Amino acid sequence: MAARTKSTKDRPSYRCTECGWTTAKWLGRCPECQAWGTVEEFGGAPAVRTTAAGRVSTAALPIGQVDSRQATARSTRVPELDRVLGGGLVPGAVVLLAGEPGVGKSTLLLDVAAKAASEDHRTLYVTAEESASQVRLRADRIGAIDDHLFLAAETDLSAVLGHLDAVNPSLLVLDSVQTVASPEIDGAPGGMAQVREVAGALIRASKERGMSTLLVGHVTKDGAIAGPRLLEHLVDVVLSFEGDRHARLRLVRGVKNRYGATDEVGCFELHDEGITGLTDPSGLFLTRRDEPVPGTCLTVTLEGKRPLVAEVQALTVDSQIPSPRRTTSGLETSRVSMMLAVLEQRGRISALGKRDIYSATVGGVKLTEPAADLAIALALASAAGDTPLPKNLVAIGEVGLAGEVRRVTGVQRRLAEAHRLGFRHALVPRDPGRVPSGMKVTEVADMGDALRALPRRSRSDGPREDGARR
Repeated sequence: MAARTKSTKDRPSYRCTECGWTTAKWLGRCPECQAWGTVEEFGGAPAVRTTAAGRVSTAALPIGQVDSRQATARSTRVPELDRVLGGGLVPGAVVLLAGEPGVGKSTLLLDVAAKAASEDHRTLYVTAEESASQVRLRADRIGAIDDHLFLAAETDLSAVLGHLDAVNPSLLVLDSVQTVASPEIDGAPGGMAQVREVAGALIRASKERGMSTLLVGHVTKDGAIAGPRLLEHLVDVVLSFEGDRHARLRLVRGVKNRYGATDEVGCFELHDEGITGLTDPSGLFLTRRDEPVPGTCLTVTLEGKRPLVAEVQALTVDSQIPSPRRTTSGLETSRVSMMLAVLEQRGRISALGKRDIYSATVGGVKLTEPAADLAIALALASAAGDTPLPKNLVAIGEVGLAGEVRRVTGVQRRLAEAHRLGFRHALVPRDPGRVPSGMKVTEVADMGDALRALPRRSRSDGPREDGARR
């Protein structure tokens, strides 16, 4: 019996070096993170123990007697961030904000830390990637100076916990969770074990103190949040900070939110003086013109629950090479190719396959939802025929391979936003619902109906170059 027990304790176990998953036998592929060749032997298997019942910290209560006032959100004084958070920061909540390098995470959170600081609510900003003087220069530039905002530069977890005891803040901002390490855990900062330990310690401190915590997270080259997936499960809110570094627009999108909806989007504009919220960002995605231009069409996209008017532009030119170019910016290449095929086969617009075609959006916005299909198709048709669409026209609808125009969600919200911005004519699928007063809405069943919105050229203008037939 004793020999059997000793054999069980001496039996080796194996652990994945990527995610920390353990097993009693070796495997070539980790079942948890799907990585190959990462399972290695690391010592004897842990002894099997059982946990006895212990003293409870607080007695269980009927759910109707639980005080919900402790979960009341406090505003960050940044309305666009409050929109995504569901009203503000809840005491004890831990928020993870992840985004690509240089997108503006540190600038946004430094601005939030300064605005949220007050005499009754101190804020502690801990930077582990920059020096305190570098952060001070950024604070001077964006106007984030407050007597109740405390700044510390630390990379040691124990020192961060010591600052919490000294300052006793209501809000902690840590930039970033991948650059802080615990001396009690082996491994370099940013490793799986270190990220779990740092996040676990700060989550415990936040819950015990009733302190809100904002953690900055890195992303991988694929755009996913770096570190173990356990980190996203542990925190209360996960926010994704998106944006093209060559454009001014920045979007904060909720990925997980225990205190609100995950379909809200906050819009920000990044400029030399810092970052500001945009309550009406549609102006960034439109080009103001006195007269319509061929190859342009407007649509209304939904970012979460927020409707945004965006402009699609297209240009077709004679190709000088055997294989014509297909270049897109802000649009999915596959959907543009589908619209070209539908126009050529169902819309009877020839010669598109022999021309270079360029398509893009204005202002750096990315259109990925199918509701922009109709606007993409009309912009391509307008560019091919060199005929502009009527002024103040928006197009909303998904286009199928058979040429039909399908219904999309939120048509009434999209039309209301277009009407608010002054657009008076819209092409939509059938049965759009309630239409704003004073707005002309044309229901289209297929691409043939939609292409009739293109005005016919007069005979004096000469024949159409694209050979379009209706």
